[in-house]
Amino acid sequence: MPVVRRFRAPIDLHTHSTVSDGTETPAELIRAAARAGLGTVALTDHDSTAGWDDAAETAITEDITLIPGMEFSTRVDYSSVHLLAYLFDPTDVGIVTEIARIRAARLTRAEQMVQRIGFDYALTWDDVLAQTMADATVGRPHIADALVARGHALTRSDAFAGILHWKSGYYQPHYAPDPLRAVELVRAAGGVPVIAHPATRGAVEVIPETRLAKLAHAGLFGLELEHRENRPEATAHLAELAKKYGLFVTGSSDYHGTGKPNRLGENTTAPEVLDRIIEQGRGCVPIYG
Repeated sequence: MPVVRRFRAPIDLHTHSTVSDGTETPAELIRAAARAGLGTVALTDHDSTAGWDDAAETAITEDITLIPGMEFSTRVDYSSVHLLAYLFDPTDVGIVTEIARIRAARLTRAEQMVQRIGFDYALTWDDVLAQTMADATVGRPHIADALVARGHALTRSDAFAGILHWKSGYYQPHYAPDPLRAVELVRAAGGVPVIAHPATRGAVEVIPETRLAKLAHAGLFGLELEHRENRPEATAHLAELAKKYGLFVTGSSDYHGTGKPNRLGENTTAPEVLDRIIEQGRGCVPIYG
């Protein structure tokens, strides 16, 4: 029997709003996705689900399907690994507790970085808050925007390449759980976990085959291999491992509005893959416009 789908393609499963480090509100982002011709979009703000309600309301009026999601911060030693989580229960105690811990650590880290930068550049915490929406997950992009506003960098990307680079002396990591713990939490909350842009610089070393095998055994659904920041040679290697361990491949834009050059729909996910995500997601349901 053929699959009857309620969603439409194209499908972009990785976007950010002002709830984290995007430059458009959740409602504005959904309207932008509709204008870009998308049929389905996932809202995946960093360590927050605060934009889901506004995005859902707009998705209905814009006749576009919303996949509620989040980009979960995780860490292996000093290397950041991001986990996209789809269709999980946002009230799950394990998820809520871990997100609160991560957000508190992000805030403390940001304040300490701004203090360090302030010794050498005219920059204050108030400058950063001026670039941040209420209740947003504060991070380095907001510091970057404050540096641009102060004239210390030309663009957000310029700030990351210079003052905010991890070699600059101002960088400081923040707490995040191990990817294995995050996969377990997402699955326990009824969600579907996918490693975001795993083939960027150093990612193959961060996620070697032995670790990937453990993640797959714990319930990892897939790898976001169609992403502009993935390196071709690393992507090919991870594609082979995905086949070996039965993982699905997704594609997304990682859209941040004007915060990044990434454009909505520049990479997309196959409808057959989203079918499986919806099939496995038990924590909440898509919003069908």
